[in-house]
Amino acid sequence: EAKRYLREAKLGDAEAQFKVGMMYKEGSGIAQDESEALHWFLKAAEQEMVDAQLYLGDMYQDGLGVPKNDTEAVKWYSKAAQQGNARAQYSLGLKVFFGEGVKQDFAEAVKWYVRAALQGHREAQFNLGGIYEEGIVVQEDREEAIRWYGKAAEQGHERAKYRLEVMNRKI
Repeated sequence: EAKRYLREAKLGDAEAQFKVGMMYKEGSGIAQDESEALHWFLKAAEQEMVDAQLYLGDMYQDGLGVPKNDTEAVKWYSKAAQQGNARAQYSLGLKVFFGEGVKQDFAEAVKWYVRAALQGHREAQFNLGGIYEEGIVVQEDREEAIRWYGKAAEQGHERAKYRLEVMNRKI
């Protein structure tokens, strides 16, 4: 199987390139090699493959097999986020919110959180709850905070459940 994927990857198939990257990363059916993994992830990501872009963002965010680099993480999260990937949108929102690898911009962060939250990303929903509860960039809005916390809580988000309890005690 490794030989087939490697053959397809060399022919330019982005899906195969991503799979070969994962095989090198994990040492699955092929000798583990971080630099080869990065090579194949980059090839797939350059072909607009969202999974590869997201994975590269994670690699640079956490320093997995590459030096930690917030600017590179933002670059790859941004590419995947613009293609509609909810986790990339959330991750980009975090980077922008905290000004890691990019200029801090709360309004821009909220925009990315909303995009991810509308796709059901529970961490983005939780963060929006906090943004509305505290009135960060947006008008403080108890009902909106409860709505977003509620969406996250419905998905089992424990901190969202706790915030709902606290807010409901304040009535």
